[in-house]
Amino acid sequence: MDEQRETLQRIVSTLANKNDEIHNFIDMLNHTIKNVQVNSSNAISELDEEFDGLYSILDEMKGSMANTIQQEEARKIQALQDQLSQCSNALESSEELLELAAQSLDIKDPVEFLKAARQIKDRVTMASAFRISLKPKVSDSMTHLMVDFTLERRMLQAVKFLPVPKAPEIDLTACLVADNCITVSWRMPEEDSRIDHFVLEYRKTNFDGLPRVKDEQRWELIDYIKATEYTLSGLKFDTKYMNLRVQACNKAVAGEYSDPVTLETKAFVFSLDSTSSHLNLKVEDTYVEWDPTGGKGQEKIKGKENKSSGQNPLLKSNRSGAPSPKRTSISTRSSVRGSRDHFTGESYTVLGDTAVESGQHYWEVRAQKDCKSYSVGVTYRNLGKFDQLGKTSSSWCIHINNWLQTTFSAKHNNKTKTLDIPVPDRIGVYCDFDGGQLAFYNANSKELLHTFRTKFTQPLLPGFMIWCGGLTVSTGLQVPSAVKTLQKSENGLSGSTSSLNNIA
Repeated sequence: MDEQRETLQRIVSTLANKNDEIHNFIDMLNHTIKNVQVNSSNAISELDEEFDGLYSILDEMKGSMANTIQQEEARKIQALQDQLSQCSNALESSEELLELAAQSLDIKDPVEFLKAARQIKDRVTMASAFRISLKPKVSDSMTHLMVDFTLERRMLQAVKFLPVPKAPEIDLTACLVADNCITVSWRMPEEDSRIDHFVLEYRKTNFDGLPRVKDEQRWELIDYIKATEYTLSGLKFDTKYMNLRVQACNKAVAGEYSDPVTLETKAFVFSLDSTSSHLNLKVEDTYVEWDPTGGKGQEKIKGKENKSSGQNPLLKSNRSGAPSPKRTSISTRSSVRGSRDHFTGESYTVLGDTAVESGQHYWEVRAQKDCKSYSVGVTYRNLGKFDQLGKTSSSWCIHINNWLQTTFSAKHNNKTKTLDIPVPDRIGVYCDFDGGQLAFYNANSKELLHTFRTKFTQPLLPGFMIWCGGLTVSTGLQVPSAVKTLQKSENGLSGSTSSLNNIA
């Protein structure tokens, strides 16, 4: 019976997952249909703009060339009219001279005849009719202004849609996720010398498999990548996965996206739990600050919360009881919140809202320069409201005191070991739950500051104590490669150095 029930539950889970995949695919198809319609309309609009631009250029060229022909016509006509006027004047003068010569032939007196003949000869010599050219200055041909658009017509007839680059192929075997960086590598299915650059898009998600259309973050874009590999650095891994896709672009157009890939981005993510923090601490997500007002403002808020919780006792449990999709190998926030009193007295403590139950995790802490005293470490859930980090058998921490002079120490079970090293401005915390190690590093240089070795028997909560000043916690970080390497080396030497790394 139990075996059949378990089998049926697996079948139900499988069917539910498959239905979820189909729903997601249907959403994707509907989204794609809408995009096809929108993109088609945009393509037609761009086509109209291109042809309108071409028509405009042709009209402009036609007007310019017609104007050139008209100017040439006017120039030739003016030249011919000038020549015509000269010929008319010369003809008129020549006709007058001809008439005078004919009249002179009738003169009987030899002396008068010779005189008239001499005058006519002189006038003929100077007559314009004998000095003008009887060849037109310009021809009537306009062939030098003819056009032949045969070549251009062929070019226009050969106009086609732009060649679109093919979709790249992401090489999953060459992709790397490490040190909060993602290196993506891809290749083209065939050589294309016209490709100018690539575009990489990425998006955080908590869903494995195909990218979803609904309830997802927007795509982030990296443009003008010249190589076929790119590294995204400085990422915060606050979701389980990352979707990535690539498209190739030539000088004119972008091609299709590659098939998207989903890479796992596993990291420890938590916030600071203001519901149990000391009332002298002001807590906002991953930042905690000493509040000299004594937390009076928080007391008022707490009073309001208590009122509302009295009116609806299910509200708080409903809000905190839903498991977060961002957590892997760690407990849910509900197991921390709502189950303990505020720290009080001199325990100026705030805890993380998510417990470590297995695996290797890493986070960093930066203190303000004016911070007088603070501690960074981990604790079991049983830390009392008056207890201080490092003063119980169930808490481990390093403590920095900047009150009169700077002291740096490691604390556990009310025992202290002075650390004779400079205090870094950023501290890295490495927790190997299964390996029983809690190590503190200079987050900048990755220099090991101190290591606790023990066997953890209960879930661990990140813990912080502060007096005067503020702390900023960075989560969503992978264990740095340098820390992994140092831990391997440290583990190899643990037999000879255990007395240095343990206080007890």
